[in-house]
Amino acid sequence: MKLVTYEINKQHRLGVVEGETVVDVELALMRLAKGRVADTKLRRAVEALHKAGGVPRDMIGLLARGEKYLAALRRAVSWLVAGLDAKKAPKGLLTPLGRARLRAPIARPGKITCVGLNYADHAHEQGIEPPTSPIFFLKSVNTIVGPGDPVRLLADSSQIDYEAELAVVIGKGGRNISEERALEHVAGYTLLNDVTARDFQFGDKQWFRGKSCDTFGPLGPWILTRDEIADPHNLKITLTLNGQTVQDSNTSNLIFKIPYLVSYLSRSLTWEPGDLISTGTPPGVGVFRKPPVFLKAGDTMSVTVERIGTLTNPVVAPRV
Repeated sequence: MKLVTYEINKQHRLGVVEGETVVDVELALMRLAKGRVADTKLRRAVEALHKAGGVPRDMIGLLARGEKYLAALRRAVSWLVAGLDAKKAPKGLLTPLGRARLRAPIARPGKITCVGLNYADHAHEQGIEPPTSPIFFLKSVNTIVGPGDPVRLLADSSQIDYEAELAVVIGKGGRNISEERALEHVAGYTLLNDVTARDFQFGDKQWFRGKSCDTFGPLGPWILTRDEIADPHNLKITLTLNGQTVQDSNTSNLIFKIPYLVSYLSRSLTWEPGDLISTGTPPGVGVFRKPPVFLKAGDTMSVTVERIGTLTNPVVAPRV
């Protein structure tokens, strides 16, 4: 199931993507409350949705309802759409995907935890050995922008770079999580472009400021729930810059796998619904190309992860 946040009349709405249609979650639940469901499993799914209380206000609220709620939502929405004539659907219930203004699926994650040097060949392109334990850093939540939103350059940085990453979305919070049960805490997956001011990063000798500038965290286009991906460690990941492929790898090359990352950090901190783990970038970043390639106004970046989708963002000039 693809979960989206989208904008209608300047209001952010929760949606489920069914084929080429976005189904409004709130309106779907209202319609389901009025309908009669003959199928026993579907009726139980609808009852489970109503027993959970009111409509979630945002994506974090939806994820916090848990895996059983999401499974019931998927079953009920699929049934609802299958029995609807799109031309007769209530206003706002269905929006063609191509006309939906998608926003970042999670506007303000509680934590954006990033992993550095998690592809061995990315370490090698820098002339260093791969790490023997995970390297973590935080990215500020003010970086988040959605699909199609501009990444704005900075007047005092001339080395702004792209980084394609698979991001893990936490659904079930917890602490001291075993590696064997870690995926039970994952709601799904999305894409993050870990845009970075390299001159800040190298000048500061740490990553926070260079990674945390406004608009430096494109996220989306949606969250694909965990049940849709049997193995998140076998997904092709690419980034194109103005149509040219500059990063091309596979998540099979991750040094530290997702269950390990979830478990490892849970020994020190508590995961909460909506937290993100950005799993690292493969080789091909601009700073280590010969000659180096940095972003300029007018560029277009597209991150693609197999089975999940594509996240595209334009690059615009600094504010004067």
